[in-house]
Amino acid sequence: MINYTFSFADLEYFLLIMVRITCFIYIAPFFGMANTPNRVKIVFGLFMSYLIFANVPQAEVSYTTLAGYVVIIFKEAVCGFLIGFGANLCMTIVSFAGRIIDMEVGLTMASVMDPSTQQQTSITGVFYNYSIMLMLLVTGMYQFLLGALTESFILIPIDGQIFRLDALLMSMLVFLRDYIMIGFRISLPVFVAIMLLNSILGILAKTAPQMNMFAVGMQLKVLTGLGVIFVTASMIPLVANFIFDEMQRIVTQMLRVMI
Repeated sequence: MINYTFSFADLEYFLLIMVRITCFIYIAPFFGMANTPNRVKIVFGLFMSYLIFANVPQAEVSYTTLAGYVVIIFKEAVCGFLIGFGANLCMTIVSFAGRIIDMEVGLTMASVMDPSTQQQTSITGVFYNYSIMLMLLVTGMYQFLLGALTESFILIPIDGQIFRLDALLMSMLVFLRDYIMIGFRISLPVFVAIMLLNSILGILAKTAPQMNMFAVGMQLKVLTGLGVIFVTASMIPLVANFIFDEMQRIVTQMLRVMI
């Protein structure tokens, strides 16, 4: 006979684990996609919570009132949210690069609905976003995210968070620097190609003023931009390496600011 008995202390501890995991799943890339059914997220959170509850040693959690337990729940929610938020921030880099490319090519007004976020975004941003998401699965980067979440229960036990706001602010400032740098590096081929095309069109406008360079330039920009994107599609794995390196750094930094 299988014994399913458990104490209220075990149930309360299990719920605290589940709060951190579900907050991570809610916002983490791939796991928190808006088009993923909520039932799938809940079942996956329950499954992960059970595995961690059964394999990670329990820490001492002390509280005497309901308000104290609510405070611990809030701390666990913030902990899981920060870990997932750090990974999700890195996925916004490709959206930033896509907006730059669309602005240079002339597709700024051609926005589409991204089913993963339920928001209007650029066409190129959606292309790069799903490409990086596919590389996240192929390269096993999702295993790093799950491993970081699991290791957080060892590095940061339940009710063991120490939030250092100064370190968190410094991490965000460093990320913003890398955010702009990596975004421009992704969009650099299209940016350079369009800049050269604008220079050529400017010279032609001076040598042949009777030609309508505005009408011709709009079509050439779109064709040139799409052509450069097609040619540089083989560089997507290199782009994924930049994103994943930054993701590892920011997730690790998020864990350090709570230790």
